Amino acid sequence: MAFIDANTADKNAYDVIVVGSGAGGGQTAYTLTMDGAKVLMLEAGRKYDPAIETPMMQTSGEAPLRGTGTPEKPFGFWDATIDGGWQVPGEPYTSASSDPARQFQWWRARMLGGRTNHWGRISLRNGSYDFKPKTRDGLGFDWPMDYADLAPYYDKVEMLIGVYGGDEDLENTPRSPKGVLLPPPAPLVSDLLFKKHAAKLGVPAIAGHRAVLTTRLDHARLPKLLHPGNAKAQAILAADMQKRSACIFATPCGRGCSIRANYQSTTVHLPPAMDTGNLDIVTDAMVRSVIRRNDGKAEGVVYIDRKTGNEHRAKARVVVLAASALETVRILLNSEVANSSGKVGKYIMDTVGASLGGQVPLLENMPLQDEDGVDGLHLYTPWWLYQEQLAGKLGFARGYHIEFGGGRKMPGMGTAAGMEWLNGGNYGRKFKEDARRYYGSFFYMAGRGEMIPNDDCYAELDPTVKDRFGIPVLRFHWKWSAHEIGQAAHMEKTFAEILDAMGGRYSRKPQSGEKAIKQGGVIIHEVGGAMMGNDPKKSVTNSFGQCWDMKNLFITDGATLCSNADKNPTLTIMALAWRASDEMLRQLKRKEL
Repeated sequence: MAFIDANTADKNAYDVIVVGSGAGGGQTAYTLTMDGAKVLMLEAGRKYDPAIETPMMQTSGEAPLRGTGTPEKPFGFWDATIDGGWQVPGEPYTSASSDPARQFQWWRARMLGGRTNHWGRISLRNGSYDFKPKTRDGLGFDWPMDYADLAPYYDKVEMLIGVYGGDEDLENTPRSPKGVLLPPPAPLVSDLLFKKHAAKLGVPAIAGHRAVLTTRLDHARLPKLLHPGNAKAQAILAADMQKRSACIFATPCGRGCSIRANYQSTTVHLPPAMDTGNLDIVTDAMVRSVIRRNDGKAEGVVYIDRKTGNEHRAKARVVVLAASALETVRILLNSEVANSSGKVGKYIMDTVGASLGGQVPLLENMPLQDEDGVDGLHLYTPWWLYQEQLAGKLGFARGYHIEFGGGRKMPGMGTAAGMEWLNGGNYGRKFKEDARRYYGSFFYMAGRGEMIPNDDCYAELDPTVKDRFGIPVLRFHWKWSAHEIGQAAHMEKTFAEILDAMGGRYSRKPQSGEKAIKQGGVIIHEVGGAMMGNDPKKSVTNSFGQCWDMKNLFITDGATLCSNADKNPTLTIMALAWRASDEMLRQLKRKEL
């Protein structure tokens, strides 16, 4: 089995249809096929092969417009995202408000592997507090599970995809068991400077966790741990792990990775899944709706060939939606299924974001050295004020982590070298002198914080607007609460204090929370819209992502998340998908689906 066309897929019999090929879809297909299930994967975007399409060594200066972002490539010419971005031609979405602060920005990637080809690879586990936030502070919703329920799946995902990190065990920042993580890279000079001066303010800095191979994976040990008793799966995974190289510290991860040193669904999940012979993939397959049988179960899906516009139908015993949280919401709403609770589309969330950068004279004229590293997060700051927050001393209910960095990395996109705020702008010899002086002395900090779900943030079908395939599009409602705005203000204040301690100067003055907070969706961590729970009247799925109203319909992307912790959600999405897939397999074998 391999890549096939729509006509062939429509005629074949499958155990499971998986809609989407990103983190949730990729993990679901991997787990199911390695255990023998026959799977059809439908991907709305085109086929993509990072082995031949990744610009590995090119500098921004070699790109058109020196890599500057454009509407087609907002993150620069070399960014891995293709046929996607904030706007996809012919595939609009709308907003219920004309106020920019009340609008949601939706990033999509129409390509095999979805946004796993582009993402930052930051892989942080949710802690025990994150699964029971309402119990802790009375806000939002508790998850229908505890950390202990997901911890074994965090272990599995980290071993499979390859995550580096340290063994620190801070409050609500759990460590991984010994032998699970890869060794973290050494801190850069700028990281050590941050750590030294932030410590004076009580702000910690520990080894980051990212899905990048700092060493080769142990192909002799790990497959046995991940697939005990399954010799075929062990052999397939062992062979595939040997095809992955360790990072060579040469290319920004957002471009993808032709040597498979970082995690992408296209380099980690899909190759071994296809090697099982149990996976068929149809690309350019835009799923419109789930087909409901007379007995109320899912029969399959209706999808449209994006190239021809022709409609197709595929059938399976189980349907899995993993199209990304909001695309899954759109499919559910257009299908008119799984919504007896009225919660489909409700409580969508993004990560709270604010940032501040500056220039640090102490970093000028440093001895030349290779500071490319693993493209970010050698060190980071987990949230450190849990007790103060619980005592009500901060004025906002949830925390954030800090991502930071500096040094002589590959120059960014654009032509002005980011110096105008320092020197007022110049050209010629003085421009070159300033470029040499300041290169490597810039430092940035970005906060990534938890959003509490609220009634003002939801998606619905637009009553009139349709995409080019005739499918109704989403209309968004959005509003940050005072908790998120207060959190952003705290970020700005903290960043300024740290820059002051480092002897630096800001690229701009610290702002209020209202001005500092990024627009909804801009951090590209959207989750929610089909929340899991214990009560069918108040949630869409159970803890396995199994829809209450349609027992053979599962959701394995971020739509089921009950909260959006200050930890980036992708690792949790994959852990949930693996857990859900194990439950699917159990029910399939018992002929309950």
